Formats: sequence, structure tokens, C-alpha cells
Amino acid sequence: MQKYSGLNYTMLCDFYELTMANGYFNAGMKDTVTYFDLFYRTVPDEGGFAIAAGLEQAVDYIKNLHFSGEDIDYLRSRGIFGEDFLEYLKDFRFTGDVWAVPEGTPVFPREPIITVRANAIEAQLMETFLLLTINHQSLIATKANRVVRAADGRTVLEFGSRRAQGADAAVLGARAAFIGGCKGTACVLTDQIYGVNAAGTMAHAWVQMFPTQYEAFKAYCETYPNNAVLLVDTYDTLRSGVPDAIRAFNEVLKPRGISKCGIRLDSGDLAYLTRQARKMLDEAGWTECTITCSNSLDEYLIRELLRQGACIDSFGVGERLITSRTSPVFDGVYKLVAVEEGGEIVPRIKISENVGKITNPHYKRLYRFYGRESGMAEADYIALYDETVDDTKDLVIRDPDATWKQKTMHNFVARELQVPVFKGGELVYKLPSLPEIQAYCQKEVATLWPEVQRFDYPHNYYVDLSDKLLAIKQAMLAAGGKNGRG
Repeated sequence: MQKYSGLNYTMLCDFYELTMANGYFNAGMKDTVTYFDLFYRTVPDEGGFAIAAGLEQAVDYIKNLHFSGEDIDYLRSRGIFGEDFLEYLKDFRFTGDVWAVPEGTPVFPREPIITVRANAIEAQLMETFLLLTINHQSLIATKANRVVRAADGRTVLEFGSRRAQGADAAVLGARAAFIGGCKGTACVLTDQIYGVNAAGTMAHAWVQMFPTQYEAFKAYCETYPNNAVLLVDTYDTLRSGVPDAIRAFNEVLKPRGISKCGIRLDSGDLAYLTRQARKMLDEAGWTECTITCSNSLDEYLIRELLRQGACIDSFGVGERLITSRTSPVFDGVYKLVAVEEGGEIVPRIKISENVGKITNPHYKRLYRFYGRESGMAEADYIALYDETVDDTKDLVIRDPDATWKQKTMHNFVARELQVPVFKGGELVYKLPSLPEIQAYCQKEVATLWPEVQRFDYPHNYYVDLSDKLLAIKQAMLAAGGKNGRG
């Protein structure tokens, strides 16, 4: 079996990207400059917003775009690609421009997360990889952020590697979960590569390996006295699990003056069991002993457990986080929005009877408006590339799904969300560290009003098009597109 890790990700593309690239070459369009937007259509879990993630992997992919001799031999073997095109691929590199919202940014449907300006072949060949990395990590970061907000300040750890859909999904899913707010992961490789703190103690097998549960707990406390977290539900949580843990703590930790320790539960009625366990631990003098819970948790179950008064200090969240089980697809798309012709940027539009699939044409700029006094995000605004926003003047914003609903923005600060990432094929963006991304995400989510953050029926955040952009879109729709010209 060929080793997967050594493959060239340039070849991780849909075959039609190569057939189109060959076609562009033959049609004399290889140097035609195009503009593509990557955006998504619906928020996972019917939430109020998503979290953008995956840009670092997109940058690494773009930097390494190339076709090896082996790749070109494979393409030649298909018998449909011209030799001139294959010769062109020998020196293939990315030479265009890229703009993107930073990782950790809350984003809304139909907003350009990434914009690519490049010749037709370069821009087209990037479609699949850009979508897979942004779609996957944005999905997991969004889910993680929901789980973390449900935990209401309690620690959340990502525990999902064994249920992830492949090795990359495990490693990069844990990375994305950290961006969304998780404090650590069970995945060692993610810690080794990205510095996301790996944590974990024991499984039920440890307890079963010893003659008695108490002996298992005592041995673990003796081996890891400063990180003694004992899994207490292998046999009977309240009759033997917690009592044996207390006994081990008393005999091993107390003589050493160690008061910090923990127990974990992975089954049963977590609300009831944690309340009883907390009472038992406190009565035994182990008031600093923490309680961690796992077992198919998500934001809804965590919220309900806390509502029922569960005594839980931290959560280990696995399969429902790493797969975003309740909403497993992030519907990001990559669409042509403009082409340069004779020095002019000419808009393109995709029209559909399905209104949700109609694109916003043209090369655009994305702004976020914050209240000057409150610091809260009030609305987003998509304008043409040559428009600037004067935030010293009032501005009327429309609800995109109900244009008769409007509000007037005043006393606000306009911030452009996309930043330059590549210019002329050169990386011009300093990638932030993962902790910096997490802190930025936390800060930006905090600017969203609680009505936008709520899980059920969130407030419809305003994302409006500028008057000029809206007029162009409406003219193009009225004209039936006409090859994208209004």
C-alpha cells in the first residue's frame, strides 16, 4: 500500500479541475486573470454564526503547489491532456493574490472567507483543497465553540481521535477544536505538531488489569501523584469507585501534601452521579478534587446537565465534536465572481432557481461594523473592491433575508475583515500562533450579542450589500447573467 503521507497535495483535486485547466490552456485563456470567492451558505446546527479555520493549511498548500515528474507521467497516461499543457505544468507555481479573513473570525453566510485573484488555471486547480481544509476545520471550530460556550467557563477537552473520519481529520480536527476554545486534546500527534496540550490518564482496561480497583487506583496515584485522575465507573461509581478513589488519595497523596487530584466518569446518569460524588469527596476533605465527565457529550447535553445541577469541572467531548455529528457538513463553495478583460474587472454571476445558490458577483471587500461605544458587532457589509466606508456618517443596513427590515448605523467603527495573504505568489501574511488564534476567536465571539450567540433561533445578523453592488447584482439577474455582464 502506497504511503499516504508522502503524496503531493497538488494532485488532491477533482478531475474536472484538470480537464478545465487543459481546456483553458488550449483556448488561450491560461493568462486570463480571474477572481474566485470561497464562502458558505448555511450555519451548522442552525446556529447564528460559524468560525473560520483552516487558513494555515491552505497557506502551506499554496506555497507548495507544483507537479512532480511522477504526477505529469500519471496525467500523460490518461491520454487526454496535450503535451504543451503537460510541459506548462512542469514549472507550475502559484503567482497570484489571496485575501482571507483570519482564522478564528466569526463569519456569516455568503461572506467571502477567501478571495483568490490568479490566472484561470491556478485559481481553478486550488478549488478542492481550499474547500476541504476550510470546510472541515471551520465545521469543527464552530462545533467546538458551541460546546465551549455551553460549558459556561468549564474546561473542555477534545477526545475524538478514535471516532474521527481518518488520520487528518483527527489531527486537524483537534487543531480546529482548540481554535474554537477547547483547552487541550487527547491526540498526541496534534500536540507534537501544533502544540495543543495533550492530556489523558487511564482507561477502564487499567482498572481491569489489577486484582482490585483499589490496587489499580493506588498504583496510578503512586506513578502520577501530581496528575492523579481516576476513572471511577468501571464497576460501581458510588459503591466502590469513589470510595476506592478516596482511599487511594488518603493513602498516597495526603502523606505527600498533595490536595489536587481528580475523578472521571464515562457512563451513567452524570447529573445524579456527579452530585453524589461531589458530596462524598467534600465530606472526605477532598474539596479540590475535580470531576471530569465524558460519554457522547455535545453542547445540548452539557447545557442540560448543568441545568440539572451536575457538579462537573471539565468535559471530555469526543465523537459528537470531532465529527460535528448533529450537523456534519459545512457547505462552503468556491465560485467565480469576476474576470479581468482589457484592464477592466468584469463581474460574473451564478444564477439558479434555488435562490440560495445565486452568487454575489464581483471583486469585493468585507467590512464589519462595531458600535463605537459598545464595541459590539452590529452588522457586516459587502462592498465593491473600490468602495470605502465612511464610518463618520450614518449608513442604512438591510436584512438580506427581509430587505424591508432596515436599521441605521451611526456612531460605529468599520473594520475590513479580509487581510492580504499572498501577493504575486509571495506570502505576505505572518501566520499567528495557535494560542493567538484561539485568543482572537474568543475576543471576536465576545463582540457578538447574546441573541446572535444563542443555540436556538438565533437573531438574524445583518449582512448587507452596498447599494452599488446590489444594483449590479440585480441588473445581472434581470439580464439572465449574459456571461456575467450586467
